Formats: sequence, C-alpha cells, structure tokens
Amino acid sequence: MSKERAQRRAEREREAAIVAAARAAEAEKKERREARKRALTRWVPKSRRGPSGVIAERHRRQTRLLIVAVVVLNVLVWLASGDWAVRAFALLLSLLLVPVVQILMTKN
Repeated sequence: MSKERAQRRAEREREAAIVAAARAAEAEKKERREARKRALTRWVPKSRRGPSGVIAERHRRQTRLLIVAVVVLNVLVWLASGDWAVRAFALLLSLLLVPVVQILMTKN
C-alpha cells in the first residue's frame, strides 16, 4: 500500500513538474514577445487622450475649419497665380497668420 502511494505521489509530482515546465516556457515566451514589442514601440510616441466635452469639441471644430480654409486659400492662390513669388508669399503669410487667427477665434 505504501509503495502504491509513493508511486502515485511520484506520478503527481512528475505531472506537476511537466505542467510547471510548460508554464515556465510559456512565461518565458511571453516575456520575449513583450521585450520585442517594447523594443519596437519604444520610439513611437504614446497616444494621449485629449480633453473631451463641448468646449473641446468646439475648439477642435474651429481648428479644423481654420486649417481647411487656409489650405483652400493656398490652393486658390496656387491655381490663380503663375508667379512663384506670389505663391511663396501667400504660403509664408498664411503660416505666420494662422496661429494669430486661431488665438483670436478660440478666445471667448
């Protein structure tokens, strides 16, 4: 009877060792995968959740409209004018004035 119990205990211990080894191999595999992922995504900036709400949405909408308006204006100047100096001046002027216009638009 004692030999049988010892055999069963030895069998259980052997099975537990196999399960533990498999678990350790899986954990090591997961750790290598995570290390690879960290190495690849280390340089990618983390996404941040910005403010949400009515005022933030209005600010985003105004900014989008301003950018679209500036792009459309520059495209129109580009198509209407054949002179590179006028095109460059319009682009430079829009780059200088967009921040000022945005501040004036969003300041309530």
